[in-house]
Amino acid sequence: MGFRQFFDLASHGPDTYVGSGPRYPWGGLYGGHIVAQSLRAAAMTVDDGMVPHSLRAYFIRRGDHTEPVRHEVDRIRNGKSFCTRRVVARQATGAILNLEASFQRGGSKEELSRASMPTGIPCPDDLASDAWTDWFDRRRVPSQAVPPDPGGGGRVLVWTRAGEVLGDDDLLHRCVLAYISDDFPADAVREAFGEIVDIPGEQYFVASLDHTIWFHGACRSDEWLLHDVSCISLVAGRGLSIGKVFAADGRHLATVAQEALFRPAR
Repeated sequence: MGFRQFFDLASHGPDTYVGSGPRYPWGGLYGGHIVAQSLRAAAMTVDDGMVPHSLRAYFIRRGDHTEPVRHEVDRIRNGKSFCTRRVVARQATGAILNLEASFQRGGSKEELSRASMPTGIPCPDDLASDAWTDWFDRRRVPSQAVPPDPGGGGRVLVWTRAGEVLGDDDLLHRCVLAYISDDFPADAVREAFGEIVDIPGEQYFVASLDHTIWFHGACRSDEWLLHDVSCISLVAGRGLSIGKVFAADGRHLATVAQEALFRPAR
């Protein structure tokens, strides 16, 4: 299975879509899996020309990789320029994710951003792959080559690229970006507060709590993208990370925010 088949959701009645996916090395479901499929399900209920520009998702329960996921879409609002959808992803245990997404038609062609891609870092061809799946390649910039971030700590820089050519479907590229973007925020928390969340001999339970993405423009997830993620706080076991996604030419494509829970396994 590849990304194209992964997003080929089956219709199970009005505004209800069912998807499945691969078995992950750690068991359970990967958070980005559920977010990306829910975004795809929401997009299947909007008119042509409506493009997702933001989403906010709450992870409710751990997903089970042995059963499919049912995505139930609620058409919150249909407007001429914007529309809003809510998706509840369910399995036998109940709801596992609640997602809201906003879509926009048209708008200004200007793309302005004050975010800048870090310079002087290794390019992906100079780095070894540490991917945990064939679905996408990831190449993390070594810590000693990561410049300090004055706005946060635990900065993580990772190059990613889908493991297959995806064609020109902009929605597919945004869904793939949503899938991949859940992979790094917890790493930034560990970089910033490793002395607290990675105590020798202590096992920690780590889980994504919520995930937000703002899409700033069209992207190509089958080309190299740089994820620049920093942790800005750790409160009550909740680590908050903010990330920016850049194309290889420096364009700022998306902004990501996530809280992840770090709690002793005992």
